[in-house]
Amino acid sequence: MLDPQARALIDLMVERQVPPTHTLSVADARRVYLERRGFTQPEPPAVGEVRELQAQGPLGAIPLRLYKPAGAASGAVAGAVSEGASGALPVLVYFHGGGWVIGDLDTHDVVCRTLCAGSGCAVVAVDYRMGPEQRFPAAVDDTHAAVRWVRAHAAVLGLDGARLALGGDSAGGNLAAVTAIGMRQAGEAPARLQLLIYPATDMRALAPSHTTNGQGYMLTGDTIAWFRGHYIADAAQWSDWRASPLLAEDHSRLPPALVLTAGFDPLRDEGRQYADALSAAGVPTQYVCFERQIHGFITMGRVIDEANTALTLCAAVLRRALAPGQPGP
Repeated sequence: MLDPQARALIDLMVERQVPPTHTLSVADARRVYLERRGFTQPEPPAVGEVRELQAQGPLGAIPLRLYKPAGAASGAVAGAVSEGASGALPVLVYFHGGGWVIGDLDTHDVVCRTLCAGSGCAVVAVDYRMGPEQRFPAAVDDTHAAVRWVRAHAAVLGLDGARLALGGDSAGGNLAAVTAIGMRQAGEAPARLQLLIYPATDMRALAPSHTTNGQGYMLTGDTIAWFRGHYIADAAQWSDWRASPLLAEDHSRLPPALVLTAGFDPLRDEGRQYADALSAAGVPTQYVCFERQIHGFITMGRVIDEANTALTLCAAVLRRALAPGQPGP
């Protein structure tokens, strides 16, 4: 059964004749996604500090937003994971969803604030380059560069670069998974955790849920194709592991993972397949499916209660993974 709150939201969008994303121009799709947050997202939770930053990437400056939990400046973070002996905060580097085409620091501000406040960790949100202006692999290059920048500047930002997690939802979950593989390929110290929320892991869209959930649940097969077409110019690149981390030859020696999926999501099966691939390769992996939910639900806490439950779970896992004294992967 579809969650009644999700059903009510879908019915309301049909009643109000909200146009599907794939029928819009890129500019209009970005505007609508940003405007919709006022209806579906709860009030932004209070945090201790929010700062706008910039990282240097291969294509220029990458906007970042740093969140610190309440009490960070005084060293008294409520319910802290929090500060190690140096007083530095563990940090989640977060990549927003939106199909590599829409979304930004503001569309996911509430999610990042919620994870920051709930976990006692700092969060750095990354405004990576998107298609169609900057196609694949620009987003991948930006996300990896942002993580390197955060680690290089951790001390001056009051962060602990050794206690770092990667996370994201949908396209951002894809980028978090890909960045974790890229860090391993580059011989860099691994993150402590991958937080992968209904991640896209296979650009070929072959999993059965793409058929069973491909129409009627907000994210449709047509919209997925629209996103993919704006992100990747050449279908031959769909099999590149930087686009489809499920197709990487080796999933071993990656950070522990929490993979969340939604039961009425076209991406459900490829998220589960990725969790299984990590487990098969010996990576400690937890998998949770919110069986009655739709794609994108974690940003909808004003109208879908399970969004808040999911983010509470994510914050708890972050807290445990990044606690002082926890062994690295």
